[in-house]
Amino acid sequence: MAFADTLIAWYEDHKRDLPWRGESDPYKIWVSEIILQQTRVQQGWDYYLRFIDNFPNVKALAEAEEERVLKVWQGLGYYSRARNMHAAAREIMTKHNGTFPDTYDKILSLKGIGAYTAAAISSIAFHLPYPAVDGNVIRIISRIFGVCEDVSQPAVVKRITDICNEQIDRDRPGVFNQAAMDFGAMHCTPKNPQCEECPFQSECYAQNNQLVDILPIKKKKAESKHRYFHYSVYLSGNKTIIEKRTANDIWKNMYQFPLTETDSDVFPDTPVFSTREILSHQIIHAHFYVNNVKRLPKPSENQTVICFDDIENYPMPKTMTLFLGYLATR
Repeated sequence: MAFADTLIAWYEDHKRDLPWRGESDPYKIWVSEIILQQTRVQQGWDYYLRFIDNFPNVKALAEAEEERVLKVWQGLGYYSRARNMHAAAREIMTKHNGTFPDTYDKILSLKGIGAYTAAAISSIAFHLPYPAVDGNVIRIISRIFGVCEDVSQPAVVKRITDICNEQIDRDRPGVFNQAAMDFGAMHCTPKNPQCEECPFQSECYAQNNQLVDILPIKKKKAESKHRYFHYSVYLSGNKTIIEKRTANDIWKNMYQFPLTETDSDVFPDTPVFSTREILSHQIIHAHFYVNNVKRLPKPSENQTVICFDDIENYPMPKTMTLFLGYLATR
């Protein structure tokens, strides 16, 4: 039996019941794929339903204010995903007359969409034979077909993509891609894969050569950068100051209390609350200092005075919401 037939047969018996499964609307497929980047399915499930409820189509997303989009996305992290989706929705409205593009190249040209997402949308919504190659697919192809080079190298990813191009079911490309995603996520997992019950057991290169725990080969990640954030929380009655992050950095266009960043944890004052947030390539050490004052300092650029009760209306990163949760219990 061909690789695609075996994979799809496994999928028909084991596929996950997901809210976007069976969806043919390219917009909803797009939303699900973007949410699942850097996000586990369990966490992404509710966000997908909430996002579609707030922005049911491209037009609704394009017409929304960015702050509202970020607020709906709040807590999911990697906020550039939401900003890029918002920009791409507006691009679809202006350049494609509000109709989601139906070719791989046009989909790929949209802001924030890479080769994997373009292939997923193309194959599932429009039945175009483009393999969607993500970490799950890289793992199963490396193990089954014996790709023993460093998969962080573009040439190796191209080789894996070429294998997928040869193996993809051209009559059912969307089903093939979803089957590969589920097989990697559920069966051929990074640790403790179910090799004993694998339909590819007899032909799997890794299984036959005792390399299941070795493949895929990845170079070591670079060490994360440590950053030290010190937030000044000014309170005057029911008033406080917040500022908008406008630099090309993490959490762009999100809100926070006035920030001082230093090279270390050393700071003149003692924080009332501290937390740590681990991002993909950096670790944020956040400290909060509460200042009860008769009169608030004069807001500087990007800062504004608000009623503290209204703070939940502003999109904020997880670090802020953790502090607000702490403050609510005091």
